[in-house]
This record gives sequence, structure tokens and C-alpha cells, in this order.
Amino acid sequence: MTAVSGQRPIGEEPADAESVAAQDLRALFGQSLTVFASFAGPAHLVETANPAFFAAIGQERARTGLALAELAPELAGQGVIAVLDQVYRTGEPCTGRDVPLVLGAGAHAREAFFDFTYEPRRDGAGTVTGIQLIGVETTQVKHAQRLMTEQRALVEQIARQAPLAEVLDGMARCIENLAPEQVLVSVLLADRDGRHLRHGAAPSLPDFYNQAIDGIATGEGVGSCGTAAHRREPVIVTDIGTDPFWDDFRELAGRAGLAACWSTPILARDGSLLGTFAMYHRSPRVPQDSDLALARVFADTASLAIERHHIEQAKAAAEARAEAARAELTNALRAENKLRAEAEQRAEAAAELAARMRTAAAAQAAAPHPEHCQLGGPDGCTASAELKVADSWGDSAWGCTTHVEEAILTVRSVFIASEELGGLAAYLNR
Repeated sequence: MTAVSGQRPIGEEPADAESVAAQDLRALFGQSLTVFASFAGPAHLVETANPAFFAAIGQERARTGLALAELAPELAGQGVIAVLDQVYRTGEPCTGRDVPLVLGAGAHAREAFFDFTYEPRRDGAGTVTGIQLIGVETTQVKHAQRLMTEQRALVEQIARQAPLAEVLDGMARCIENLAPEQVLVSVLLADRDGRHLRHGAAPSLPDFYNQAIDGIATGEGVGSCGTAAHRREPVIVTDIGTDPFWDDFRELAGRAGLAACWSTPILARDGSLLGTFAMYHRSPRVPQDSDLALARVFADTASLAIERHHIEQAKAAAEARAEAARAELTNALRAENKLRAEAEQRAEAAAELAARMRTAAAAQAAAPHPEHCQLGGPDGCTASAELKVADSWGDSAWGCTTHVEEAILTVRSVFIASEELGGLAAYLNR
């Protein structure tokens, strides 16, 4: 059966937020019940007891006329029978505060805490004939203290910017420890577009299950979590084996040993989807008001942690972009400075070369024009010196057309020059 009506989406402010918070606190930590029982004789036969006493030890054991050790044998090993023996023997009353007891056995066992008063009963002669027990169950008070401690620890983790995975894993384990019955907690995180859910934390669910649902779509009928994310309201599936929302995941849930799933959306302050908070059970189960209140309390805590994580992510991304921009600007300035330095070096080299060429030209201009070719090598050349060639180092010589052509083809950077090193003018005007 799927039930969703009447549930307040987490993150959505109700008309009276204080009254809803107060209702959640009452659901989680309601009025403690006073237990009463009267025992007779040294065997501590249960003569009478109020409904709260039988509710504490289990309604299936609501009988009188049996010894307490026979009715609830688990109490013998926890000191209760020993205290009754002492009070019966000495006639002195006894009290105990926050006495821890494990009531029931096996899958039905639960831990509880009590404040007890043991008073001896006497007959007309003053002889102890039995004991009256009055107690107040303080289990809810202890759970309230543990919840406050765990909540404070989680808020401190969020404040010191602990990794989101660490916060969510700690929160899941906390709920699993606080819940009166076995529960397996899962937190899924929504993608930025809100269309898919990713694994956030699920310390007690099998790895194959977490891997299989990592990335599931949000949408109507996509299990409890996909539907809750789509509707933005809690979805309570009390029996996975028959609920149509689980048609595509029923075999997977069966392999994981899951029979019920209650999912609550985690919403940001602006109503956007942050993820889902789910409580799984090993057997079909209908949630109590305290279960739903616990889900709302911790979904609000998860919302705080996830929003803080998103803020830190955005801040880190902005800082990374700013750092990249600064690095790019620095590189551009370095490149600009390098190019400027290279340009200055080239300008200086060009100026130096020009100066050398001017000096060489002036020196060569004063040299007489030879009669014969100077490029003939050791054997000399008797041809007329018709053309002048020069190089970039300032050297020059006169030669015939044949040897000038050889020089131009053989020697690097040789060019025909006028007497003023005017370049091709002399060649064009030859």
C-alpha cells in the first residue's frame, strides 16, 4: 500500500512551523508511562499489574499468577530478580535510576530504561509478604538526549565543513542506532537538473543494491525514492512485494532482503530538489508518527548539509575560475614581455648591422675600383672587374660576371651592390 497524503514535504515551511516542530517532538518523545506491579512471596508471583507493565514486557506475556522470572526470564540475568530478593529479604526499599533493561528476546528484543522504586509489602504483624514495584520508563528521555547529542555532532560537522559523504554516512548510522526497530537508511543526492538520483550514503545496504539504484531517474512510479523526488512529498510503501511502484525493482529489493521503504524528499529552502531520505525495513511495516517525525528531523539536517556542500562547491568553482583567469593573464603578460624583449633585441641587432654596413660602405667607397676581377681565386682572373658584390658582414669585392654569379650561388647572403651598397641598382644599371 502506498500512502502519501497528509505528509509535509521537507524544506517547505508550514503555516505554523513551531506547532509542527512541537508535534514532531511529541511524536518522538511523548509522555513516559508509569508501570506498576505487585509481587507476592519470595518467588515474586505477579499478583496484579497495570497495562503499562505488560506493554513493557510484551502483551503476549500479560498474565498473572506466574513468577516474574518465569514470565520474563530475561530479567533474571539483568539484576531485577536479585533486587527483588534483596528487598524481600531485608525489608528495605530500593530505588534505581535509568536502569537499562533488554526486554523480550530475538527479533522482538528492545532496549529500555526505567526509574524504579521497590517497596516491601507487610502484613499486620509487619512481616514482608511481597513487593510493590513502581517505575517510569525513561527510554524516550534517553533517546531524546542521544538525538540531541547526535544532532549537535552533525551540525558541528557541517559547520566545520566536513566532507558531505562523512556527514551523511554519520547521519545514517545515527538514525539506525536511534530507531527502536531495525531500519536501514539511504540518502540519494539529486543531479543539478533534478532528473536523476545518485548514491549519497547507505552504510547498511548491500553494495550491489547501492550500485544498482545509483543514477535512477526521478518520476512517477520509480520506486519510493524516484516517486518522492518527482512528487516533492513523502511516499510510504509499506509492502514492496505488492506495491506497483516497485514493479521494476522488486527482484532487486528481494535479493537485498528489503520489504518496506518510506522515502522523504530533501528540499532546499527555495523548494528545489536536493535528494531523498529513505528508511528501509526487513518486513512490511506501517510507519508510526514517531517514524515520520524522525524522518522529517533528519531530512532537514540532510538539507542543511547538502546546501552547505553546494555553496562550498560553487565557491570552490568560482575560486578555481578566478585562479585560472589570473594564471592566464600572467601567462599573457609574460608572453607580451618576452615578445617585447625579443623585438627590442632584434631592433638592436638591426641597428648594429646597419651601423656596421654603413661603416663598411664608407670604408669601401674610399677603396679604388680594381681593374681586374678579384674573385678568380689563387689563379687570378684577367677579366675586367665589372660588378661589385657584398655580404651582410660588410665584406665586398669586384669581379667579372662569371665569378660574381658563382659567388652569389655559393656564398651565403651575398648580393650585388653599388659602391654605396645600394643593392641591385648597380646590377640593373650595368
